[in-house]
Amino acid sequence: MIPADAAAGLAALPPDRLAVAVSGGSDSTALLLLLHAIGRAPVAVTVDHRLRPASADEAAAVAGLCAARGIPHVTLAWEEPGGSGNLQARARLARRRLIAGWARAKGIRDVALGHTLDDQAETVVLRLARGSGVDGLAAMAPVVEAESLRWHRPLLGVRRAALRDWLAAEGVGWIDDPSNDDQRFDRVRARAAMPALAALGLGPERLAATARSMARAREALEHATGALARACLADGGAGDLILDPAMLAGKPEELRLRLLAWALGWVSGEPYRPRLARLEAALAALEAGRVGHGLTLHGCVLRERRARIAIRREPARAAPAVPLGAGCWDRRWEFVGRPPAGEGLMVGALGSGGLACLGETPSGLAREALLTTPAIWRGGDLVAAPVARPVADFGFRRISAGGSPLA
Repeated sequence: MIPADAAAGLAALPPDRLAVAVSGGSDSTALLLLLHAIGRAPVAVTVDHRLRPASADEAAAVAGLCAARGIPHVTLAWEEPGGSGNLQARARLARRRLIAGWARAKGIRDVALGHTLDDQAETVVLRLARGSGVDGLAAMAPVVEAESLRWHRPLLGVRRAALRDWLAAEGVGWIDDPSNDDQRFDRVRARAAMPALAALGLGPERLAATARSMARAREALEHATGALARACLADGGAGDLILDPAMLAGKPEELRLRLLAWALGWVSGEPYRPRLARLEAALAALEAGRVGHGLTLHGCVLRERRARIAIRREPARAAPAVPLGAGCWDRRWEFVGRPPAGEGLMVGALGSGGLACLGETPSGLAREALLTTPAIWRGGDLVAAPVARPVADFGFRRISAGGSPLA
């Protein structure tokens, strides 16, 4: 019998073609097989992170499980596991980008992840330890849009133990990742602290309930921020925004900070908010009239002109060129329409060279903003600059994980 707590989350998934990220652990394995049991036809995708010698065998085990049940499966390999910084964070980002690229190429727009109520509770503890506010304590959302996909977490209301009991009853095993016992990782230490927290009344269910309450508070704040954005932001037409700082006067500081973070994220395409201290400093400079001819933050340049603040993508931070059809460019632009004819087409920033090819700057668009708009190149030759010079057959659509601040 399917765990009762899982039914609602599974039923909420869209009817479209669905991919499931499956590591071979109990949570993702249970998600895949639960979907299979209720008659869905998911496609399983496993990322071989190559961080342990056994990773290839683990991916092969998932492939075997799927083959035995007639479930389509693909393994994607992380080719660059080396590097510095937080290993778990880098691995998570690499998994998401690999899966996103594969899914877009296959025409799949929905990916399901196996995060459970236990994961949610651990996330709340970690965010508390970092001094997070409302957004951080809302923890993981049931649905998130990123990389032009919808990422679903249908098992956030289900305990891991219930999933393991169901797998055991079905005669299905799973892989235990040894890194889940490595005390070097914050999440592992948070998991180990759970029994002591439960003794204080902070059990997983209570912590997950806090996340739901914070998610409701975040929704209300986002609604208010959206109303403020529509009053004081204007679309610059080239992936930039124009802010009227006078409209911020008298508004609560939380809304002013959220508005600025939202605008910066939309212009830059960065998936995470800037650090609070830097955001507060930028807001203070903006409101004191100290932005002047340039303040850089979060991949953006802020410039003051005629009592307005232009927020534009920082040219030096724009992404390098990628082949046309490789997905979104610079996390901000997605190609739409029929591609121009010919081989070797690349998407990259228009830049000063591209602008020189166009001649005059298009009326109503800022030159600096146009520098970081997408253009189609063949070698060093400009083929098209659809943002600056629209064409009938194709163009670029502005995308953002957080949605438009003007929507």
